[in-house]
Amino acid sequence: MELKSLRHFVALVEYQGFARAGEAIGLSQPALSRSIQNLELRLGCTLVSRSGKGVELTPQGELVLEHARRLIAGSTAMRNALRQFNDLEAGELLVGGGPFPAAGLLPRVLGEFNRRYPGVKVRLEVQHWVALRKQLLDEELELFVADIRELQDDPLLQVTPLQQQPSRLFCRAGHPLAGRSDLSPALLAQYPLACFRVPDIILQDLRRTLPREDPQISLECDNLDVLKRMVQHCDALSIGSLDILQDELAAGTLTLLDWPDLMPGTSFGLVTRAHGPLSPAADAFIELLKASAAN
Repeated sequence: MELKSLRHFVALVEYQGFARAGEAIGLSQPALSRSIQNLELRLGCTLVSRSGKGVELTPQGELVLEHARRLIAGSTAMRNALRQFNDLEAGELLVGGGPFPAAGLLPRVLGEFNRRYPGVKVRLEVQHWVALRKQLLDEELELFVADIRELQDDPLLQVTPLQQQPSRLFCRAGHPLAGRSDLSPALLAQYPLACFRVPDIILQDLRRTLPREDPQISLECDNLDVLKRMVQHCDALSIGSLDILQDELAAGTLTLLDWPDLMPGTSFGLVTRAHGPLSPAADAFIELLKASAAN
């Protein structure tokens, strides 16, 4: 079976239509339709329902889509690995990052990696660790850096701790609580909490370290840049480590509250698949990552 036909099928699903998919991959609508029909003939089943609007997959189509994506990702990884053996002059590196490392550690490492290996194309996917784990196991990523507190016992993963830092309460400049030295649990509880999505284990710890019975998150966002901008425009309080707040603190748009460090803060590490080799580009990236995390 040709990968080309599988790529056509995946494109049809992703673009939800023969016309849009054909335009995206440079194929006429009749040619794409013939390619899908030939794939169905070779597989001996119907993949797409021809009735109704959009692209509706049959149960067999759902199964084929899952395997097609894995085969295509595996083929891409193989080509990348072969190209990268030539002194890392070409190829592609697919990296994932959780909100905290994507706001601090990863930009520094990716900048140094690009300086050393400008011929390698790097794609960074910023997501919650749940989505990153799925992408890693689906071979859509080679590695990711994220919160590892709910990943360390996963038998499918190889997890290497990198950094742990306490978090601080912060708010916008000019907030009613900014600069006050008489903060109390009652005062803090009057304001909503803005935060990234937190694993259950962290939520349990927040109940012990934040002065409220139920630390309800009123504003939730996994993009820390967006989260920090939201806090600048409302009276919500938020939590973050000093390394991801340094620019806003220096600019005076955000300020730390006079409250003890929150533990646990950030605790993230490197995550790869438990089995299977890494590409030379991934090995080079990991070397830079570990060196930067140790500083």
